[in-house]
Amino acid sequence: MGDFNLALVLVAIVVSVLVFIFNIYLLINYQHPDDKNQAYFPKFVVVLGLTVAFLSILMLPADVANRQACKHAIYNGACNLTLPMKDLWLAIYIVDAILVFFVIPFAMFYYEGDQDKTVGKRMKSALCWVITTAIVVALVLGILYGLIGKVDFTIKHLSSETTSFPNNWSSFTSGQQCIGNGVRQVECSAFTSNSSSETTWTQRATFPEYVVALATIVGSVLFSIFGGVGIACLPLGLIFSFIRRPKAVITRSQYIKEATELGKKARELKKAADALHQEERSGSKGRKWRKNTKALEKELLLLEEDVKALEEMYPQGEKAETTWALTVLGYLAKFVLGILGLVVSIAWIAHIVIYLLIDPPLSSFLNEVFIKLDDIWGLLGTAAFAFFCMYLLFAVIAGAMMLGLRLVFITIHPMKWGATLMNSFLFNVGLILLCSISVIQFCSTAFAYYAQATAAQEIFGHTLQSLRGIKYLYKYNVFQIAFIVLAGLTFVYYAAFGWRRKKPSGRFQLSD
Repeated sequence: MGDFNLALVLVAIVVSVLVFIFNIYLLINYQHPDDKNQAYFPKFVVVLGLTVAFLSILMLPADVANRQACKHAIYNGACNLTLPMKDLWLAIYIVDAILVFFVIPFAMFYYEGDQDKTVGKRMKSALCWVITTAIVVALVLGILYGLIGKVDFTIKHLSSETTSFPNNWSSFTSGQQCIGNGVRQVECSAFTSNSSSETTWTQRATFPEYVVALATIVGSVLFSIFGGVGIACLPLGLIFSFIRRPKAVITRSQYIKEATELGKKARELKKAADALHQEERSGSKGRKWRKNTKALEKELLLLEEDVKALEEMYPQGEKAETTWALTVLGYLAKFVLGILGLVVSIAWIAHIVIYLLIDPPLSSFLNEVFIKLDDIWGLLGTAAFAFFCMYLLFAVIAGAMMLGLRLVFITIHPMKWGATLMNSFLFNVGLILLCSISVIQFCSTAFAYYAQATAAQEIFGHTLQSLRGIKYLYKYNVFQIAFIVLAGLTFVYYAAFGWRRKKPSGRFQLSD
């Protein structure tokens, strides 16, 4: 048993190092050329944030494995050699909250500061914004914790008489609730007690748990919106991208015509950008300026998509045929991944309805699947469990990107290979961190049977769902219902409009 615990610690260390290296790889390959050899502090924050986010998702499967480490202990104290998961959970989510509400905003304010100012002035300006935010957040947390930072557990008082053991147990069945007969029949309090035997046991939650709980609520709002949309648009977006793919290479004359139109559009956007930059220098950064800036960002993003589509339809260079073949294979890969993703999305939605929304649950569904996979091979169920949790996080990111293109109040920060600025990186890392808390809470609830008796269950199950003022959101499944409704609406949207080509709207349209 001690060897198994040591192996678990070694695996945790190796996985942490691999995740850190992978995030450095992502940063190097996604960063914009303008950010090379500079902006080191934002880059450090990006790598740290991504590492915390991915490790927090992987910690739930680790928590399950950690539970197994002392499940069959044969000597006292074996469980003391396992990982201190509750302390690790609280530590990683306190770090998560600090990154989301303080460190990432500071890095963004510093990065987006006026480049003409000195480093000291930019740091001072960013620090002022962060200190103001910290004061407001601290006041809100302190007031809420002082007023309603308590946990209300509903308990039932049970009492029963005793009876002597019978000589013959053959007459008893698994469905028999009470022992005794005739006048010696013993009342089973657990089955016949009335509501008057229930009472509420109140205790104050620890401050770290309360911070995690409030961060989870904020993340759950975003999760129910972005996750509900993303669970549908992630696979369907890939499938309909294959359906709308370019069927053949266009002619040179068509390419010149479309490229000329894109050139005109690019010149118009450059004039608009110069005008907005001039307004910024003159100090006219009002509401209208911010609105026009967001509109310009959206137009630039759409223009880049059009340029990419045109390059796909008319590959150039000495290896044009190879480029076209890779494009075709890329769309086929999207189709295959879309089909697999659709299966996973349907499984997720079915599991939420069957296990969470119907009371009592019709089946434990995916919980049983993971348990059976564990029976086949010890880590197979844990790996499948980790995959479903990580898929949910990717769905949140996909939903945020989709809504960001359609809602004017959401700033667009697209992630692009070799062309992602640090402010976009920081924004997306903050979103991932904030939603990762809710993904873990959601997974610990959805897979409560598989993840039972874990530290995550204690924090995100019993404590969080019993916090005063918050517990009703979980009692009535508010987030789960919103998730399912938005997922259904997104499926309908894609079924009705996803297969169509986009109509002209002031942007480039593929030629037929």
